[in-house]
Amino acid sequence: MAKNDLQGTLDLLVLKTLADNGALHGYGIVLHIQNASGEVLRVEEGSLYPALHRMEQNGWIAAEWAMTETNRRAKYYKLTAAGRRQLDIAQESFDQLVRGVRAVLRYA
Repeated sequence: MAKNDLQGTLDLLVLKTLADNGALHGYGIVLHIQNASGEVLRVEEGSLYPALHRMEQNGWIAAEWAMTETNRRAKYYKLTAAGRRQLDIAQESFDQLVRGVRAVLRYA
């Protein structure tokens, strides 16, 4: 799988997480993906934060500083209207990828 496909998958996971849960800080995003995947998927900080920064630059998410439940300052990310559109595009692209892989597996 090409690097862009993997990057696109992380974008999809983050955008879907924010769509389903509202604003979350980075660690909350990591925990949700890990828990929702039954501990199968683990997102490392070294991958997450550059992706969040890129998605913020693309206008897909917005961020603001706030206090966590444990009274610590953290950056919270939320989905924008452009991010909702990108989520739809990313979901369709991923669905096509899965259909293609399944077709190859059935053929082989």
